[in-house]
Amino acid sequence: MLRVGELIRHALSDLLTRGEVNAPALSGKVVTVSRVSMSPDLKCATAYILPLGGEGGDAVIEALDHQRKFMRTEIAQKVNLKFAPDLRFKLDNSFDNIDRIDALLNSERVRQDTGREQPLDLAKGDDGKGAA
Repeated sequence: MLRVGELIRHALSDLLTRGEVNAPALSGKVVTVSRVSMSPDLKCATAYILPLGGEGGDAVIEALDHQRKFMRTEIAQKVNLKFAPDLRFKLDNSFDNIDRIDALLNSERVRQDTGREQPLDLAKGDDGKGAA
């Protein structure tokens, strides 16, 4: 399932990078396909999409939904599978979750419990152990 999802992610990324998907909502936008999860029978693929900057996500998802049939045909040609999977698109909120967890870890209450005076900067790889 992971391998097929990754193949479909690459095929979707190629379609979007080359501008083969004709939709006004996608023109001039950079769209990231962060991951594709497959159903156990490999007949349904859920692609998690994030437009650069995170703005206009609903319009991008709607435009991709309208182009679903075209993209399914193109992916079926690029990825050799017994059945072409049905495509579904969702906004990727994993980056929002990372920001929320980072804010929780840097809150006063957590810093007080851990005895740290400086906030952790997880984006820079600060694990609290210092330089090694």
